[in-house]
Amino acid sequence: MALNVPEVGSTGGRGEKATAATLVYRRLRQDILKGELKPGQKLQIEQVATRYGVGANPVREALNRLSSEHLVDRHDQRGFFVPELSLEKLRELVRTRCWLEGKALEESIANRTQIWEDNIVLSFHRLSRTRIQTPEEGGDNTEWEIKHRAFHNALIGACGSFWLIKFCNEMMDQAERYRYISMSGYPRRDSVEEHRLIMEAALDGDAELAKQRLFDQYNLTLKHLEAQIEA
Repeated sequence: MALNVPEVGSTGGRGEKATAATLVYRRLRQDILKGELKPGQKLQIEQVATRYGVGANPVREALNRLSSEHLVDRHDQRGFFVPELSLEKLRELVRTRCWLEGKALEESIANRTQIWEDNIVLSFHRLSRTRIQTPEEGGDNTEWEIKHRAFHNALIGACGSFWLIKFCNEMMDQAERYRYISMSGYPRRDSVEEHRLIMEAALDGDAELAKQRLFDQYNLTLKHLEAQIEA
């Protein structure tokens, strides 16, 4: 699993160090989101460095960056940990996503452009043609996650706020963790139809209906995840 990047020593250039840290960040982030590294697991720098075949400094940089994104917990005197998951945190996450993404969607509809509409239609088309894998098939839904995120980002892409989009994407990361770890979050329901209904309301300019359909989808996913976690 080595990253094939140059080892950074005392004479290493800043460019090499940044490259190694970025590669560790990407791999570590992916492994956390996909549940390869378990909730509550301690991320010891030496072990992470061995896992990815790099030195300690890039690992420290990657862990600090992930900590700022709330994908790693940093505890004084104890080190770094994969954040725990809980129903309480999940419910708070869904509630906050509805607040922020609802506002971003409303603003995007108010600021609608032809490019915004085209991006929604294209991203929906790509998402609708991506099949969700069941746990029995291996459950690697990386491609679906990428296209699912692209669709939801297209919906809010005209909101006019860099920060609002950034916060929405951070919450998408957290939701992705729950889906990967529980697996039931990959809907055994008509996901294509759910997204189509959201798209149609947005393209029709009906902000309240679009928001309600978005909220209904998130709350239905919450219901599925609650049942899986409680079981």
